[in-house]
Formats: sequence, structure tokens, C-alpha cells
Amino acid sequence: MLRVLIVDDQDLFRAGFAMILDAQPDITVVGEAGDGASAIAAAADLSPDVVLMDIQMPGMGGVEATERICATTSAKVLVLTMFDLDEYVYGALRAGASGFILKDIRRDELAHAVRVVASGESLLAPAVTRRIVEDLVRRPGHGVAPRLAARLDRLTEREAETLRLVARGSSNAEIAAQLVVSEHTVKTHVSRILTKLGLRDRVQAVVFAYESGLVTAGD
Repeated sequence: MLRVLIVDDQDLFRAGFAMILDAQPDITVVGEAGDGASAIAAAADLSPDVVLMDIQMPGMGGVEATERICATTSAKVLVLTMFDLDEYVYGALRAGASGFILKDIRRDELAHAVRVVASGESLLAPAVTRRIVEDLVRRPGHGVAPRLAARLDRLTEREAETLRLVARGSSNAEIAAQLVVSEHTVKTHVSRILTKLGLRDRVQAVVFAYESGLVTAGD
């Protein structure tokens, strides 16, 4: 049974999401929270598998709460937002969120999203993540982070090339074809990349690739 914590400052949204998810045979809502601070405490007490996290809330917002929850628990965070290019979404992805969904999502899609994230997969396709990241890095004042660029030295040449391809939205099959290796080898490279760079999933890998300067907008 998948355990879900719902975080939103609006009672109606929390109630609606809870009703939809509790109706699923394999999902149970273990708690609710109305702000980031309460979400952190609830995540620690209830050990949810997935946290549905609103971004903009009074007091501590969803980005800081996401970072704290991802750093201190094994819960996966699925961000709720009204806009698919909300700048706060980008911050949440950097903080460790495994993807995002719009608040007008259909009920069957909501349950599917929870299951996908709980399984350890990223809800966002790499190409979608790339679009979000490129939108942010093109803005004035957003440059390469030297401390992240220095971490690229941890990667082998082949791992760095694999990361470039991941950041450009390529699937494992497409990367395997371009590098002339098996998909199993690609999965091994991706796993080592995440471990060496201290990243949770492919979504964070895409963000890292752009912020470190390994890939630039428009590549």
C-alpha cells in the first residue's frame, strides 16, 4: 500500500486529492499539512512514500520543504502547481522533487503520477525537464555555478557524454544507439553518474548538467 502525504494550504484541494487517492485500492492518504513546516514534521512522523507538495504557501513554501524532506527522509516529492513553467517548479526540481503535476490533473492521472514517483521513476520526461531548465537559464543573471562545474571532474569521459545526452532528452535506448553500447551499460553509467554527483534521479541530472555548464541552452 502506497502511503501519501498531501500538502496544500487550501482545504478544498487537500480534501479533493485525498478523496481521489483514498479511493484507489493500492493508495492510502496518511496525513495532510497546510504549510511547509507542518509538512516536514508530518513527513518525519508518518513516513510517507510520496508527498504531494504545493509550491506557493504562506510561511515556509514548498521549495524549502521539498529540500528538507528529500534530505532527511526517503519520501518522493511530487510537486503541485498551477503553471507548468512556474519558476518555483524549477527550484523544487533542484531541491530534489521527482516531478510535477498541474492542479487540474484528471483523477486517473493523479493516481498514476503517485504510482510512477513511488516506483522510483521521474514523472517528467527528460525533454520536458530540459524545456523548464532552458527557460530559466536563459534569463539574465543566471550563469554557470563554479562549484558544480568542479564536480564534473568526478565523471569519466564516457559518463560525462552520457550525462550530456540525458540532459538533451535522450532515452536510454537512444543513448545506447549513439554510444554503440547496450542499454544495460547506459543504465550503469546513469547510476554511477547519480552516485558520483550526489543526485536523486534523472530530473536532477538534467538540472545539474545545465547549471554546471556541461550543457548550454540551445545545444
